[in-house]
Amino acid sequence: MRALAIAAVAGLLFCGAAIAAENEPVRELDPVHVNAIRDPELRKYKAILAGLDAFDKHHKLAPAVDRLVFRLTARKADDAPAPLAARLVGDGGFSLPVPIDAGGRFEVPRSEAAADADSELELNRKRRLYRTMPDIRTPGLAANQRRLGDLRLECKVMVAIAKEEIPLFWVLTINTIMLTSDWCSFFDEKRKARFGFHADGPVSAALLREGDRTLELKAKGDSFEVPLASPEWSDDAVVELSYAAPLTGTAGETPRTAP
Repeated sequence: MRALAIAAVAGLLFCGAAIAAENEPVRELDPVHVNAIRDPELRKYKAILAGLDAFDKHHKLAPAVDRLVFRLTARKADDAPAPLAARLVGDGGFSLPVPIDAGGRFEVPRSEAAADADSELELNRKRRLYRTMPDIRTPGLAANQRRLGDLRLECKVMVAIAKEEIPLFWVLTINTIMLTSDWCSFFDEKRKARFGFHADGPVSAALLREGDRTLELKAKGDSFEVPLASPEWSDDAVVELSYAAPLTGTAGETPRTAP
């Protein structure tokens, strides 16, 4: 039963948007603005609002992070010639460009007009080419370090978004399996259950450290697993990642938005 719960949550959190999108009609896009692609990756604005609400509600987990940022990462090679761009689009011709920085990070504003228009976040890329995840990072940490409180808050945001995007049947099923509606609390050492996070590149090793205590974490490919809710580790514990190759980035480039 425990293994079933872990598999169910992992699959729904990382694939929930794609599952939901396959069961819904795809919005016809303006060929001038978004390259005539009929099947962009979609994410409901009301789900993004649920993520923003979760960030505000649980902000104490990462008090030094002042706003919620999302990050786009490619699931596979992207050879499209046009720069990555995004916008919110909705009923009645509503359209609001969303700036994306050189690292694929962006913020989504609260907008009554976007909510009223039943908006969706659209990329100028084919659906499922990119994944969209919260990217919560306390300032001052090294590029290979992730604070545990930040990761806990990311989980809260991901769960809030998933619950809006997946069918109610799955929400109730997972609640029943876990015996709680707080899915993030399921992942601790007592249950031998760990929550997987994506890293910035292939990881060769991962270590959870707090003071003199350390715990070796499972790392495979570009992900690592954390006993997220274990009370033995405070929010200030840090995950130290060893990457298989040096990280590269293009920070500082001009943000890009859909025309």
